[in-house]
Order: sequence, then C-alpha cells, then structure tokens
Amino acid sequence: MYKVFIVDDEPFIIEGLYDIVDWAAFGLEIVGHAGNGQLALERLSSQPVDILITDISMPVLNGLQLIREMRRRQQDLKVIILSGFNDFDYLKEGMQLGIDNYLLKPINIAELEATLRNIVTNLDKTRPNDAYGIQILKDNTLHRLLTGQIACREFEERAEFMGITLDGDYIGVASVRADSGHSSLLAAVEQRAHEAAYTVLFHDVDGDTVIIANLPSREESVQAFKDWLADLAAELAASYPSLLIGIGGIARGLEHAPASYREAKKAMEYVMVYPELKIFDYEQIGAGHFTSAAFTVSWSDYAKLMMARNQDGIADRIRTDFEQHSDGITPAELQHAALELVIRFKMELERIKHTDESAIFRTGLRQVLSSTTLEELVLALQEVGAATVQSLLQDMKNPTVSQVLNHIHAHYADELSLKLLGAQYHLHPVYLGQLFQKETGETFAEYINKYRIERAKEQLKNTSLKVHEIARNVGYWETGYFYKQFRKYVGISPTDYKTLG
Repeated sequence: MYKVFIVDDEPFIIEGLYDIVDWAAFGLEIVGHAGNGQLALERLSSQPVDILITDISMPVLNGLQLIREMRRRQQDLKVIILSGFNDFDYLKEGMQLGIDNYLLKPINIAELEATLRNIVTNLDKTRPNDAYGIQILKDNTLHRLLTGQIACREFEERAEFMGITLDGDYIGVASVRADSGHSSLLAAVEQRAHEAAYTVLFHDVDGDTVIIANLPSREESVQAFKDWLADLAAELAASYPSLLIGIGGIARGLEHAPASYREAKKAMEYVMVYPELKIFDYEQIGAGHFTSAAFTVSWSDYAKLMMARNQDGIADRIRTDFEQHSDGITPAELQHAALELVIRFKMELERIKHTDESAIFRTGLRQVLSSTTLEELVLALQEVGAATVQSLLQDMKNPTVSQVLNHIHAHYADELSLKLLGAQYHLHPVYLGQLFQKETGETFAEYINKYRIERAKEQLKNTSLKVHEIARNVGYWETGYFYKQFRKYVGISPTDYKTLG
C-alpha cells in the first residue's frame, strides 16, 4: 500500500479525513498526521511517505514552506493542498512547487477521491511526469468549472496559468464514454481534436472524456462541431464498440457551460431507450425529436409526486396517461414513451440522491421491453414508480444533517452559517460542513443558494412583489448579490424571469 501523511492544525479536519475516505480501497493507508509543518517535518524524517496532504495556513511552519522543504528531501512526493483560502497566489505558488491538486474546504469528497485515484494510477507507473501532473490539475479545474464550484473569473486566472483558452461567444460541451480505459480514449480523441474548432479535453470524475469547444458563431460553427462529433463517433466505433457521445445545449458564453455539461451527461442516459444510437443530442431530445408527437406527458407532475413520496399518485397518473394515449399510436411509440419515463425517473432519483441508481431501473427496463399488452406496460411502469418512491423513503440521512436541512427549509430567509448551526447542534463548523456535503452531495453554501433561488422563482411567478422585496424574503439583503446568484443558477436575471413568467 502507498503511505499517506496528513498535516492540518484543525483536529476535526484530520479526524474527518480518516473517516470520509475508504483509504484501503484505493490501496492507501494513513501512517501519521501532524498539527503544523514543523512537527510534520520531524515525523517525516523517520517516516517516508508517498502522498502528503497538507493545509496551507498553519502555525510555526505553513504548508507551502513544508512542501518546499519536503521537495528537497523527496522530489517525487505527491502533494495535495487543502485550503480555506480561494487565493490564486497560493495556487500559483503551489503549482510551482509541483502539487497534484488544490482543494478548497469544505472538501468535495468526489474530487478528493478522483485526485487520489489519479495519483495511485500514476504511482503504479514507473515514474511520474510533468505532463501527467498538469493533466490532473486541468481535470480538476475544468471539472470544478463545469460543476459550478468556481466562478468564471477564478477559472480564467487558473486557465491562463495552464495555457487554456475558452473565450468563444458560444461554448459547446460533449461527453464521450466507452468501456475501455479512459486514458486511451482521451488520447484517441486528442489525436482528432485539431480538426475541430479550438477544443479543450479533460477527464471527469465518471471517467468520461469531456470536450469543450470555442464556437465563434451560433449556426455554422455549431453545426461544424456536431458534424465533427459524428465523424469522431464513426472513426472510433471499431476501436470502442461501446462508444457513446452526449451533446449538451450550446451555451452562450462560459458562464452557461455548466448547464451544457449537465445536459450532455443526461443525454447519454437515453442509450437505454435507443441502444442503436451512438450520439445523443440534448437539444433534439428536449425538442421531442426522440419521441412521438402524438404522446406527451407532463414530467413536472411526476417529479412533484416523487418529491411528495406519493406512490399511489404516481400509479394513478401512469394509468391515466398511458390509457388515454393508447389509441392512435403504434405499440413501438407507446413502448418508447414508457422507456423514456423510466429514464426520467432514474435521472430525477439520481439528482436527488447523488448516487448511481442503475440497478433499480434495469428490472423496470426489461419489464417494459418484454410487455406484450397495455396492462403489462402500465404495471411495469407502476413498479418502477413504486421502487423509486421506496428508494427515497429508505434514504435516511444522518439525523443531525436532517435537523439542519429542516432548519434551512424553515428559516431560509434568516442568517444561516455553519458557525451558527454548528453551535446550535454542538458540532465544529468545519466538521458539520464536511458531514453536510457527504450527506447531500453539495456544499452548505451551494445548497442554501439553490434552495433560496427556488423559493425566489416561486415568488417571482406567483406574486406581484418587486425583485428587491423578493430578494429579502428569501434571505438576500444585497440585491446585487441576489441578481448574481439568480443568474448563476437560472441563467437569466430575476427581472427577465418574472417577465417570462
């Protein structure tokens, strides 16, 4: 096993790191820890390790000084920085010292595990190289951009340092997946990337190769990008028989790229419905090109019934929808509509739980495909709906996190912070932040902002209140900050949203 040493002046961070990662599963073991850089140097003098995980801001000897000294002793040491400071100067100095990632607190567990996975893969090779280290940083930086964890301005600072340019008026995002190793797939895509508009490639935490393209115009360059992806799929099909490509909606500027990334990932889910296809374009799916115009259901109604854990309501809605559409469309169209509904249940459940729920739905898909009568089809869908609700009912969260969530939902307009809630529930705020993210899949700040924006959307649609009044009603006392957060999560300003509504 490879050896790991942790340095942080906050005991709760060290304790949390021991618990939140299954180190043995990565082929790793924690062999020690220290509360400051000087103590770490003393202990590491007699205990060589492969990976150092360190905070930056510590007494006696800070993290950057520790890394600099350790580099003199062990040039090939792998280093992960943890920091509560989102400071580009720290990042830049860390990169110059040769780090494998710079993670902000509270730690994103998925990003930490992805970094560890990459480091272990590299350690398994004969010798690390600089290009691989830069690729790790690219992977993590671009993943954080496309998951909304860093703002465009911060990304641009880091991107400039790594030689990445994403400044097109339009941004195209596609996700490429194959059963074969993702490293070979990335290399195969890179060989052909020079043929397209300027592109940036990276691995995401799912192992997919993500393509981000600068597109100078909405029409010609977008079509050229999609044509290039079609050619790419055709060229790689022989080497990668399981190849899938999901294309997100074209983003107007970099700030909307996260939505395009989510759409690209969702589009690939439709391979369950259309296994003969290699490319899934979200704009086509959203426009209904993949389903019969004669059959439409209101997915938002199903989503509301899911959130209410209303199993009987879902069963009744399925019977009503499918029986009223049974005349006038072919059995194949009816089956395709049923398959799409199963996929939507799956995607919504995974959005809520932040876990892969494929196992629940494989049986439902088989039952839908084997149905020979309308009654069998309806019963198969009702079983899928029941399994979805049961999964939600069994998803019991940590009791403290459940209490915190209930407090947020009841007092979202009040001042909320990890410090205040930590004091209320007798937990250190850093530890509470780690626990909250582990249970919900989102940071405390992300969850609160999203929840407040959803409540704001309801008031914008259903009341005549002014925007600044609604901002205060949902907990934003600075209207400018409310506009910024609303645009981040919705894509348009609250004023435009109210007008559209």
